[in-house]
Amino acid sequence: MGDPRVSGPADLHLHSACSDGTEAPSQVMVAAHEAGMRTVALTDHDTTIGWDEASDAAAALGMTLLPGAEVSAKHHGRSVHVLAYLFDPAAPALGEIMQRVRDDRIGRAERLVGNLARDYDIAWEDVLAQRTGDATVGRPHIADALIAKGIVVSREEAFADMLHPASPYYVAHYAPSPLAAVRAIAEAGGVSVIAHPAGRGMLPRGVLEELIAAGLGGLEIAHRENTAAGVRVLREIAAAHDLIVTGSSDYHGVGKPNRIGENTTSVEMVERIIAAGTGSAPVRP
Repeated sequence: MGDPRVSGPADLHLHSACSDGTEAPSQVMVAAHEAGMRTVALTDHDTTIGWDEASDAAAALGMTLLPGAEVSAKHHGRSVHVLAYLFDPAAPALGEIMQRVRDDRIGRAERLVGNLARDYDIAWEDVLAQRTGDATVGRPHIADALIAKGIVVSREEAFADMLHPASPYYVAHYAPSPLAAVRAIAEAGGVSVIAHPAGRGMLPRGVLEELIAAGLGGLEIAHRENTAAGVRVLREIAAAHDLIVTGSSDYHGVGKPNRIGENTTSVEMVERIIAAGTGSAPVRP
């Protein structure tokens, strides 16, 4: 029998202004509730600072919240994002990874802006003006500054050109290997799910098998960035290893076209995440 306190629909990939979204955690919860979601996860990049605000708002709205984060990783220079659910925020290994990513992201953003300033009328102060609170500055904030200065018209244009890894202005940043991220999440009692795994290139099957052996919990298969061919392969892998399969929006507020609830996760899979996560508890209605 399923957990009667878990209800759908469920969107398990939402971002707030604590990382690169445009709304406060409480506003994200309200937006999710208005979109018909009854179970959600806040998964800001490499931080847990929005957990308390999101928890209070979700509880007041009668929603189930799975506290989470999206951990930055790299495989042979390519970005890999690992969603982490219900982990212990005080766990040292995962905490150190996320802190190092945040610290490096600040220096990297300043260097990137310095590169852009050689050719465009943009300064670090313009980028800081786009940040909400103490959120770590990242490329989305730089994109928003470029928009505010009239240099580009959208984040999509900025990321396709000046902020693209192939751009001469681009600056790489530290990120652990996916294997190190998955192991740290498991040590923290969390459940790891590879975000949009068939989007901008897919990890080789052998690497995915290694991650599964190390404790990878699932794959985010329903996501607008995943290709149809990639999804077919991922479903085969998920079935062979009985992995958790999720679907989510990857909502960022007005910063991206992704809409809450455009992809959702079944109640059965939410229950599996809750059953496997031992580092922190879900917020119940």
